[in-house]
Amino acid sequence: MKAKLGARESYFDHEADIGIIGHGESIEACFADAARTVFALMTDVSQVRLIQIITFEFEETDIELALVTWLNLLIAKAQVHHLVFSDFRLKREGARWSATVSGEKWREGLERGIEVKGATLTALSVKKVDHLWEARCVVDV
Repeated sequence: MKAKLGARESYFDHEADIGIIGHGESIEACFADAARTVFALMTDVSQVRLIQIITFEFEETDIELALVTWLNLLIAKAQVHHLVFSDFRLKREGARWSATVSGEKWREGLERGIEVKGATLTALSVKKVDHLWEARCVVDV
């Protein structure tokens, strides 16, 4: 069953997997939008309550690899804690990225959509397009 996709999320076709696109005025906002797009595949993120907060950090100097690292850490944290996230905040200082994400445990009433296994290096791109940052990659579903 497929999650309801809102107007905010952007996707592109890629064979059996799904390409996700995030946009933002900063790299951090762009990555947060990409994360929201990934989790919108899993459920209707507008129905996710902000009950549980998780913080974590990672280091990555390469911006494109940082996107994949960020998304894979989010997916792993969600799986380990049986959570679904809908609020994503990211701050970068040099190579150090600090994340604060919130959501809730899976519950009745949250319709499960597509299982996302991880972000890949396929079609990976982080660049400025006009006045906005755009981040894209393919997620394994």
